Amino acid sequence: MLGKTSSNIIVIICMIIAIIALLFIALARNSTLPRQASYEVFRYLAAQETNLKTIEFDETVSDNFKIKYLPSDEEYIGVVAQGAERAHQEVSEFFGKKPIDDQTVIIIYPNTESLAASFGWDKDEKAMGVYWGGTIRLLSPREWIGRGDLKEEFYYKGPIVHEFAHLLVDDMTRGNYTRWWTEAVAQYVEKQITGFEFQNPFRHGNKIKLYELSVLERDFDNLDQQIAYWQSLKIIEYIVDKHGKEKVFEILEFLGEGKNMTQALEKSLEIDINTFEQQYTQYIKNH
Repeated sequence: MLGKTSSNIIVIICMIIAIIALLFIALARNSTLPRQASYEVFRYLAAQETNLKTIEFDETVSDNFKIKYLPSDEEYIGVVAQGAERAHQEVSEFFGKKPIDDQTVIIIYPNTESLAASFGWDKDEKAMGVYWGGTIRLLSPREWIGRGDLKEEFYYKGPIVHEFAHLLVDDMTRGNYTRWWTEAVAQYVEKQITGFEFQNPFRHGNKIKLYELSVLERDFDNLDQQIAYWQSLKIIEYIVDKHGKEKVFEILEFLGEGKNMTQALEKSLEIDINTFEQQYTQYIKNH
């Protein structure tokens, strides 16, 4: 157990690392510094901050993961490890890519408050899983898992497939993606592998009202989340249905080369962004 002084020092160091990481994000967006270089520095700094914040956590290592947790969650670590390895195999096969890092860090938080606190969120923010900076953070299965087959419950009803998909999006694009796009890809992969998808927010027959793409791109987190997530998934389903699944990965590759979202979409689909928006809007309303 760390003493109070040591804990305070760690907090200060974490704050410094976080500030430096944010500066590198700003630098990457507003300078000629190669994106790949700034991205790698950011990932390194994020990893160091995470290691310091979880220095007192226990640790279990599997083939492709380093899982950090508190003693209260030890009984679930085998389930987490097996589910994570399964996600690694199936999601990597789906993408045709493996993660950049040999081992991905997973951190298990005992409750929603501690998970939210790890990001500086309000304590009332609820999430089962979050990907950020090369690390997957999960709410303890103890908080949500049922009494059935724990392995199947964790894999099919938990967030591991979704969050691992976020990791591969981040890797392939070198951090160059928008919120709506990474949520679109993660939801699509999750639906294909586990069958899970959010309910249609317009399922009761009320008129479909979609966000303009510019709004979705600029203000995703402040929109009605049910609509924003659902619309994002439907956009990528339009791309797959009308242009082919390979276009999704081509767009990711163009983003990895440094193109912005509009440029990547237009180059891959060979249509201008306004036509793209008109076509997917009509597609969604017809489906």
